[in-house]
Amino acid sequence: MRFCFQLKVHPDKLQEYKERHAQVWPEMLDALRETGWHNYSIFMRPDGLLIGYLESGDFERSRNAMKEKPVNALWQAEMAGFFESLDGGAADDNMVSLEEVFHLD
Repeated sequence: MRFCFQLKVHPDKLQEYKERHAQVWPEMLDALRETGWHNYSIFMRPDGLLIGYLESGDFERSRNAMKEKPVNALWQAEMAGFFESLDGGAADDNMVSLEEVFHLD
């Protein structure tokens, strides 16, 4: 199953956001893989619109499993200040799901 979401990065934090994702903690990468996040990519426009794409057998289960990982809580706390409109929550709780309207295969 494919899943796509959007978030918005503060325009003044784009470069630091990119730098942080060039060096994602190995424990975080392991946790994502262990909880079923596959083929995960993040794309971002110059204005900060962020689009995430991943594949998972059951995304809600994978997302909930990540919430149980201590490293995820640390990562979410580190990254919270990068996003607009989180209202005090974590980015992984504020992903706006995008509807798939076409897939070539």
